[in-house]
Amino acid sequence: MSVHLFGVRHHGPGCARSLAAALAALAPDCILVEGPPEADALAPFAGHAELVPPVALLLYAPADPQRAVFYPFAEYSPEWQALRHAAEHGVNLRFCDLPQAHRFALRAADDKKDDDIHDDPLRWLARAAGYGDTETWWDHLVEQRGDSLDLFAAIAEMMTALRNEAGPPSDDVEIKREAWMRTAIRQAVKEGRERIAVVCGAWHVPALATLPSAKSDADLLKGLAKEKIAATWVPWTHGRLTFASGYGAGVTAPGWYRHLWRHRERAGLHWLTEVATLLRKHDLDASSAHVIEAARLADTLAALRDRPRAGLDELMEAVRAVFCYDSDAPLRLIRRELLVDEALGTVPDDVPAVPLAQDVAAQQKRLRMPVRADMTELDLDLRQPAHLEKSVLLHRLALLGVPWGRQQSVRGRTGTFHEQWQLAWEPEFAVDLIAASRWGATLDSAATALAADRAAQAHTLPELTRLMETILLADLRAAVDPLMARIQEVGTLTPDLGLLLAALPSLVNVLRYGSARNVDTQALGSVVDGLLARACIALPYGLRGVADDAAAALLGQIIAADQAVRLLQDETHAAAWFDALEAGATSDLSHPLLAGRCGRILTEQGRWDSGRAARQLALRCSPTVPPLVTAHWLEGFLQGSGALLAHSDPLWNIVNGWLLAQPDHVFTELLPLLRRTVATFSAPERRELGQRAAQAGGKLAHAAPATAVDPVRARRVLPILHTLFGTQSLQEAIDGE
Repeated sequence: MSVHLFGVRHHGPGCARSLAAALAALAPDCILVEGPPEADALAPFAGHAELVPPVALLLYAPADPQRAVFYPFAEYSPEWQALRHAAEHGVNLRFCDLPQAHRFALRAADDKKDDDIHDDPLRWLARAAGYGDTETWWDHLVEQRGDSLDLFAAIAEMMTALRNEAGPPSDDVEIKREAWMRTAIRQAVKEGRERIAVVCGAWHVPALATLPSAKSDADLLKGLAKEKIAATWVPWTHGRLTFASGYGAGVTAPGWYRHLWRHRERAGLHWLTEVATLLRKHDLDASSAHVIEAARLADTLAALRDRPRAGLDELMEAVRAVFCYDSDAPLRLIRRELLVDEALGTVPDDVPAVPLAQDVAAQQKRLRMPVRADMTELDLDLRQPAHLEKSVLLHRLALLGVPWGRQQSVRGRTGTFHEQWQLAWEPEFAVDLIAASRWGATLDSAATALAADRAAQAHTLPELTRLMETILLADLRAAVDPLMARIQEVGTLTPDLGLLLAALPSLVNVLRYGSARNVDTQALGSVVDGLLARACIALPYGLRGVADDAAAALLGQIIAADQAVRLLQDETHAAAWFDALEAGATSDLSHPLLAGRCGRILTEQGRWDSGRAARQLALRCSPTVPPLVTAHWLEGFLQGSGALLAHSDPLWNIVNGWLLAQPDHVFTELLPLLRRTVATFSAPERRELGQRAAQAGGKLAHAAPATAVDPVRARRVLPILHTLFGTQSLQEAIDGE
């Protein structure tokens, strides 16, 4: 009987290659791997052709799936090579770390203290060797070396010296982990295994080399809390193997390590060739001469640094100097495409999974929507049945909290038949699907149940109407009738104008989408009729006694509701809406900002001609109206468009005369509000208004005959107007005349 300890770094091609050679030479009859024992039944899948790394073991608490942990594997991970060896040679393999059933219960105590050596032991060795970071030191020491069965003896000696310096670990969970590993070794020995291979993190080797009494370890593990744990395989990505992703055992460049694994001989030359190929693919200069020169430079740098061969640092410096002409743009491309080399692993269909995840995978396969880690574009024409099914799948997943696709705005397309999506699969979506499985075993049933629950929990009309739009997009027909009943119930009891107006756009969108998605929305029309009727009744009264902040919020709701009414294209609804707006626009009790917007809508839609608009404006700009009230009205009337003012002489003359009549101190007080209004105009509109103001010059006295204007005094205002409108200076205007 013999126990062989192989201390490794969790993701390193050099360790993986040496471990593969060591296992082949040892031919063990039992392999113990640092990992969760709950996944023992999943280890044989490593021999499955469709289980392609990067992949991860996912362990979660079925009672609370969001409490989950991943154990990632790349093809160059030593543990993965141990799994492959066991599967290919029929060797008994077990995971020997402290079970997650206990670690979940100890999670509160599983936060490591900032304990220097214990926190990052390799960093100390890297510094002692004269390296600035752990990654570079380990890369040159281990990952780029050839197969060496002496490697593990050297690692054990190094870790023993380091642990002697650091002293015993203080972290309780780490102590229990190592006690469990020793117990697993004793169990394998007790079973009569002749050659036992233990694959673990290098730091643990000294703690496993000498076994204390079984009782001492049993005492450490006595009375551990425990909870139920489930496990499965899930796809992983190279991006999630990097330090930048927050993964504690991550590496800087997973793509480079995969390159080292696949190209053992002359890895540097192969790497530079891939760089040249990538740059040429993106129409950047790269030739064989560049490759040769970069290889020479990298080797020279390695020699100057007393290193046996060029590593990633030397290669990237050579790439920058030879290929990139010291530009960062090509380097960003190389880092993304080669250093990370984003890839998503695959998992066979027969891996145990919750029914919801299986249903989603089946639909993805049927609709030919493969999951990928990188961003892909998906352009859908909803008139095509297959495209409509893809849209429904994405909307249902989004409703369940799995945003595989992010919908983009569609430019240059008309109608409601097009959707543009960006797809990118994240490994965490596996956990989200498990969490969502409590709503149902299929995507349809789960999304329907979740929608029904949200409808029951919602208390305002906007929440319910937005949910109705979501349900239609996700084609959850079983949820429509209960939600409509809920909308009717809440809508009848809603007196608040803002809530009534906020509810309309989503419902109108539902009616609009009906034809594109072949959904009968006739019954929903009666809901819209009722809500719009109540909104029209409430609008004239809802504009009264409103504070400035509330008026600003209500302004946006009026604008959105007006667009929704126009989208309905119903003459009866439009007439009722415009009557309500007119009542609000002409009432002295309405907030001036909202009254101004009502007048603007009526003018734009032809309900008021220019004469009617001018009369209303003259009333609002009369000397009896406080200037601040007038300024608010103008903001509501003009916000977002200066065309009304620029193209109407009566409106221009009234506003111009009102401005010139204001005393200096009043104008200064109004200036911030006026600037805010003018800032919403387009640049051409501001230029046109500024030129019109400049051209008025000495004719200002004739511009507004109802008001006596002092031309000399009026000229003093022009510099401020030019500041507002960004036009020529007063002197330039005078010279131009």
